[in-house]
Amino acid sequence: MDAVIAFLNDNLTWVLIFFLIAAGVAFTVMTRGVQFRLFGTMWKVIFNSRGHVSGGISSFQAFAISLASRVGVGNIVGVAVALTLGGPGAIFWMWLMALLGMATAFVEATLAQVYKIPHEDGTFRGGPAYYIQRGLGSRAFGIVFACALIFTFGFAFEMIQAGTIASVFQSTWGIDPIWTAIGLGVLTALIVFGGIKSVARVSEILAPGMALVYVLLALVVIVTNLPAVPGIIGSIFAGAFGLNPALSGTAGGILASMLNGVKRGMYSNEAGMGSAPNAAATATTSHPVHQGLIQSAGVFVDTMIVCTATAIVILLSSPEVYTPGVTSADAAATLTQQSLAGELGAWTAPVMAILIFVFAYSTILGNYSYAEVNQDFLGGGRIGNMLVRLLVVGSTAWGALQGLELLFAIADVFMSVMAVINLIALLLLGKKAVGALRDFQAQKDTPVMERVFDLTDNPHVSGIPGEVWTSDAGRRNVGVGVQR
Repeated sequence: MDAVIAFLNDNLTWVLIFFLIAAGVAFTVMTRGVQFRLFGTMWKVIFNSRGHVSGGISSFQAFAISLASRVGVGNIVGVAVALTLGGPGAIFWMWLMALLGMATAFVEATLAQVYKIPHEDGTFRGGPAYYIQRGLGSRAFGIVFACALIFTFGFAFEMIQAGTIASVFQSTWGIDPIWTAIGLGVLTALIVFGGIKSVARVSEILAPGMALVYVLLALVVIVTNLPAVPGIIGSIFAGAFGLNPALSGTAGGILASMLNGVKRGMYSNEAGMGSAPNAAATATTSHPVHQGLIQSAGVFVDTMIVCTATAIVILLSSPEVYTPGVTSADAAATLTQQSLAGELGAWTAPVMAILIFVFAYSTILGNYSYAEVNQDFLGGGRIGNMLVRLLVVGSTAWGALQGLELLFAIADVFMSVMAVINLIALLLLGKKAVGALRDFQAQKDTPVMERVFDLTDNPHVSGIPGEVWTSDAGRRNVGVGVQR
C-alpha cells in the first residue's frame, strides 16, 4: 500500500508542477498581472464586503470560509514538513507558486461566481464541478472532481487536522488522543450539523482573529532577531538553487526543495486545487470579480504572510530544534511550537497549542463546507448532506488516533487528481474569467463595490447560463446582479 501511494505521489507531483506553472504563467499573462495591477483593489473589496446579506452569505464570509481552510495546519505543520524534507529552499518555491497562484486563484474564483446556481437555502452553489459541467458540458468529469474533493476534504484533510491537534495536545498537556478524538467529534458535530451558514458565522470570527494573533507572535520573534533575518532570506534563495553544498543531499537538494515547496505550498494556499472556489461561489455579490480579487488576496495572506512567518521562526531556531537535513519530518507537528518556545520562553507552548487547535478546527469547518457543496452537485439531497456530515465527524474523531505521515501521503494523491482536473478546466475556460475582468474594468468610473455584472448584451462575456447574472434573475436571486 505504501509503495503504491509513493509511486502515485512521485509521478503525479511532476504532472501537477507542470500544470501549476503553466496555469500560473498563462493566467498572469491573460489577466495582464491582475494580482499585481489590482493588488490595492483586493483589500478595498475585502474591507468593504462585510455588509449583511439577507438570507445569503456575504463576500467577506465566503472569504473567511476559504481563509479558515487555507490558514490552518498547512501553515504550521506543512511549512515544517517542507523545511525538514526540502530544506530552506522549499520556501522560495512556495513564494513563487503563490505569486503565480494568485492569478490562478483569481480565475477559478471568478469562474465559480460566473457559473454558480441558486440554492434552496438562499445561498448559491458553484465551484469546479459546476463550471466543468456548465462551461465544458461534461458532467462525468464534474462527478470525478466532486468525488475526489469529498474524499480529500471530507475525509483525508480532516484527519490531518485532527491528528495534528491530538499530537500537539499530547506533547503539551499529556492528553490521551482518545479524549481529543471524542472532544473533536462533539465540537465538529455542533457546527457542521448547522450547515454552511453556521460554518460561515463561526469562520467569520475565527479565521481573521487566529491569523492575526499567530502573525503577531511570529513578528515578535522576527523583530527580536532582526539582524539574523537577512541571512535567513539568503539561505532560502541559496537552498532553492542548490547553492549551499551542505544541503545538496536529499533534504535540501534543488529537486527536494522544489517538490516539497510546491506540494506543501498548494496544500496550504490551495491555489489551483479547486477547493476555495466552492466557498467563493456561495457569496452574494454584485460582480464575480469581487470574489476573484478576494480569493487572490487569500493566497497572498496565506503564503506570503503566514507561511513566511512560520518559516522564519523555524529557521531562526537553535540547531537543537531545527537543522536542515538532520531534523526528521516526524518532528514537524511540534517544530513551530518548539521554535517559538525557544525564542520567547516556555509560556508560548500552551499558547501555540491553543492556536494550533483553532487553526485546525476552523480548517475542519472550512473543509466540510467544500465537501457539502460537491455533495449537492452529486444530487444527494438532505440524505447526502447528512452522510457528508457524519463522514466529517467520523474522520475527525478517527484522525486524532492516526499518524500524520501516511495521512499526508494519501491526501497528496487525491489533491493532485483534483488539481489536475481543475487546472485543465481553468485553462479551457480562462477566457470567460478574463471577459468578466474586462467588464469590471470597463466600469472604472463606478465605485468598486457598485460595479454590476449583467450578461444581457454584454460585449465582454457570452455563452453563460442566465439563472443568476441577468437583471431579472439578479432581482430574483437575493439581489445578485443588482446588489449595491
